[in-house]
Amino acid sequence: MLHRLRRIIQEVSEATDLQEALNIIVRRVKAAMGVDAASVYFRDFSDDRLVLMATEGLNPASIGRVRLRPGEGLVGLVVERAETVNLESGPSHRRYKHIHDTGEQAYHGFLGVPIIQHRTVLGVLVVRQRARRRFGEQDETFLLTLAAQLAGAISHAEASGGVAQLLQEVAGKAFTLRGLPGSPGLAIGNALVVYPPAKLEAIPDHRIEGEAIEREVARYRKALAGVEAEFRTLGERLGSALPAEDLALFEAFALMLSSDTLVDGGIERIRAGNWAPGALRETIAEHVTIFEDMDDPYLRERAADIRDLGRRILAHLEQDTPAHAEVDGPTVLVGEEISAAQLAEIPPQRLVGVVSARGSGSSHVAILAHALGIPAVMGVDELPAGRLEGQPLVVDGYRGRVFVKPTPAMLEEFQRLVREEDELKAGLEQLAALPAETPDGLRMPLYVNTGLLSDISPSLRSGADGVGLYRTEVPFMIRDGFPSEDEQTRIYRQVLEGFSPSPVTLRTLDVGGDKALPYFPVVEDNPFLGWRGVRLMLDHPELFLTQLRAILRASQGLSNLRLMLPMVSDVAEVDEAMDLLRRAHRELQEDGIPVRLPPLGVMIEVPSVLYQIDALAQRVDFFSVGTNDLTQYLLAVDRNNPRVAELYDSLHPAVLRALQQIVDGAHGQGRPVSVCGEMAGDPAAAILLLGLGVDSLSMSAGSLPRVKWVLRTISRQRARELVEAALGLEKAGAIRALLHNALDEAGLGGLIRAGK
Repeated sequence: MLHRLRRIIQEVSEATDLQEALNIIVRRVKAAMGVDAASVYFRDFSDDRLVLMATEGLNPASIGRVRLRPGEGLVGLVVERAETVNLESGPSHRRYKHIHDTGEQAYHGFLGVPIIQHRTVLGVLVVRQRARRRFGEQDETFLLTLAAQLAGAISHAEASGGVAQLLQEVAGKAFTLRGLPGSPGLAIGNALVVYPPAKLEAIPDHRIEGEAIEREVARYRKALAGVEAEFRTLGERLGSALPAEDLALFEAFALMLSSDTLVDGGIERIRAGNWAPGALRETIAEHVTIFEDMDDPYLRERAADIRDLGRRILAHLEQDTPAHAEVDGPTVLVGEEISAAQLAEIPPQRLVGVVSARGSGSSHVAILAHALGIPAVMGVDELPAGRLEGQPLVVDGYRGRVFVKPTPAMLEEFQRLVREEDELKAGLEQLAALPAETPDGLRMPLYVNTGLLSDISPSLRSGADGVGLYRTEVPFMIRDGFPSEDEQTRIYRQVLEGFSPSPVTLRTLDVGGDKALPYFPVVEDNPFLGWRGVRLMLDHPELFLTQLRAILRASQGLSNLRLMLPMVSDVAEVDEAMDLLRRAHRELQEDGIPVRLPPLGVMIEVPSVLYQIDALAQRVDFFSVGTNDLTQYLLAVDRNNPRVAELYDSLHPAVLRALQQIVDGAHGQGRPVSVCGEMAGDPAAAILLLGLGVDSLSMSAGSLPRVKWVLRTISRQRARELVEAALGLEKAGAIRALLHNALDEAGLGGLIRAGK
């Protein structure tokens, strides 16, 4: 019993959210204790009721519907006494109450233990037996230990609002998820849950009916047959290398794949209305539980083989699954961690929003969402991704809120706000042909950040003055290998020609951190402080020279190229990069290709550069501040870590003073400063950048009209006054409130919240 207890506690501690922890407990307790039903009740302190939250054995339709008053029934008796109740025959007790919805009329044996934290009963863990049964001391100890474990999970979830959210969810009510603003905007759509490839535990339930059931049954059978064939092939291939007893394992797997328990169990779940991957997840979990509860250590270890079997079957199912071909109507992409590839799989005309459990407003996916002009909410704590499939959602990217299953009245109000959003966008489009000029006559160049050729036309239509940041890593990320020099030349040429004669700043390859190349894996404990940016390229001069030659060749006959080095932390890195640039230029000249050396700049992302501005200004022609990484490094915050992502704030006083130091130092040496991080596209932050004296801003095409409206409304003098006031404040929240108030006073409140 002890090893079972340890395994259950470990599984519960690894659960992604509270509901998963509850489901694990009732499923594992039922199997471990040999009972007919296991259930968990929570106390809903808002209306003083005991709510059935999870069950294995009772009618699952009663979850959330069974709500008991204090002291009602045997479960209420456990709460009233705050101690264990152990009865050989529950129906014989005077406090017994029959509840028809649960289908419990056939149960007699009853054992209920309170879930207590800080002397408060939070709920009850109950097991039932059809036969009469007086549970032993070992049973009571086992259940009490799990109740104590569950109390900690409930207490943790309660601190973040997870319990209230879960109570609303099981009751079928509207509830709110809280995260971090990722990309501004408001959207309404249905959730489409994405999950890591071949990660069985992350598979969501997906309801099916009608003809879809037989299609899923056929997919399931095909996947089982495919894996069975794999194991038989493996056995044949290793036949001469392994003894017969080891080869028997492959035969055993093949037989299991055609066994009634695996085949019929999965098909039964599909016919009950779950899609094939969801049915597989439950079937494998059931088999894993059976093996883990065996007394024989050797057989217990076979549970790992069953998990591997499940992953192999899932891989076959995924191969047979079209990439979101079923997407129909406005779609919100939801996941624990969403990749750029998953984002790209959704038709752009259908994708209206993004919700992720990981990341912040400066995460790569949030930046892509910003570029697409769709709202995103990042770092959502207690995200019940597996239970959101197909649910109606409202995504508020301004406040970092997601409203699940909104009521008709809520939906009507949000639809009104979305219409006002659309009207605002239409009004902003009229600014495209107008310059970004302040009321007191200062013209601020506004550039776009991009990395896709398809962005050229939208960027030009937005009224951009050029490209402030072209991410050359994007063409590398969407290929299966390093693009050749000729391939790179063609790509860069299209960008330079598309914007000519406007300036285009190409950033040399910047991979690492949250931008990995699938064919060039870099595994590090802390990738954001590791081998990335110019560091990686200097260690691979063969890659760097190829890219530099391609960039210079692409600029032949044009005069709008500017070159920028990322992740610079030391003057020596710039000297080495300049040597390679001159070498590439010399080689091309020797090959008879007449090209010119372009203006060279560095990105200011690493705090050490703040103290080397003077030395760097003697070497480079311009500076561009990458506020995403600069903020991350100044504040020692991993922007993709949901536990600390809320500490990431580019309006932190330290960041503002760093920007002031950069501008003053660069201007003192006659060098211009641009800002190309997400801060440049924030209407509120743009006021500060204007007041600080930044020379140009670069942002996603979707943000450009909003920032232009701010610059055409607020004078530089007013911006300087706000900078002076902001530098006197000690907290980022106070600085943001100051700027939002200034936008409201200027009639620009629609840029920072939904609606006019």
